[in-house]
Amino acid sequence: MNWSELAGYWPFILGLMVTGAVSGVFAGLLGIGGGAIIVPAFAYALQWLGYDSDVVQHVAVGTSLAIIVPTGIASARAHYKRGAVDMGILKLWAPVIFASTLLGGLMAGLYSGDVLRLIFGVMALFIAANIVLPFQQRLIGHLHSSPLTHRIFAALVGYVSALMGVGGGSLSVPTIAAFGATIHRAVGTGAAIGVFIAISGTIGFVVSGWNTDSLPPLSLGYVNLVALVLIGGLAALTAPLGAALAHRLDQKTLKLVFALFLVVVGINMIWKAVAG
Repeated sequence: MNWSELAGYWPFILGLMVTGAVSGVFAGLLGIGGGAIIVPAFAYALQWLGYDSDVVQHVAVGTSLAIIVPTGIASARAHYKRGAVDMGILKLWAPVIFASTLLGGLMAGLYSGDVLRLIFGVMALFIAANIVLPFQQRLIGHLHSSPLTHRIFAALVGYVSALMGVGGGSLSVPTIAAFGATIHRAVGTGAAIGVFIAISGTIGFVVSGWNTDSLPPLSLGYVNLVALVLIGGLAALTAPLGAALAHRLDQKTLKLVFALFLVVVGINMIWKAVAG
């Protein structure tokens, strides 16, 4: 590779670094793993480099889950130090989350790239709607004392999160809040749950993509090591900053901005899946 070809990759590398920094801040700020930002950004970057559109979404999702491991740990530690992780809920959710996310990762190879895009798009719109009109509180708020209900929702959150490539915070945080937790404890617990989602989902995507052709260089299954280092490293550094900001800024405004972002990304993902 000559210098001109190497220079052509700098916008891609810079884009990954910016994605890492921004996703890390949002991970700590909203209790999410950052996947809602990482997946579309990394997918676009891979498409820009000319990789097969069917492989692109799988790699973006699998790599996102791997990136969320250091991001989630950094975010969860910051929230735990502030006493914002509900250990009772975490013990209920963690085993089910690990199993259902692993299943989702192992099954990922059975779905086409367009199916994964469609799942991401539809769920992004659902999450955005739930942020603006928190209907989960009305639907499941009265079930907060049922361990079985916790486990059922944990299974759903884990499986869907694996196919989306997110840390589950966008799903787990409003669910935990609907069960009666304060928003700060829901965010902190959601960050801790995201670690279990990320670890088991990563294992699943490595295994399911192990023998896949046309993967980007330096990939283990559907997990790309270059993006893992660049995005993951910066995200882990900036996640504590987001956790600190979460206790200072207006959460209502932040949620509305995040909801708008999800609507734009969700519609675009659905369009790509339908248009083929």
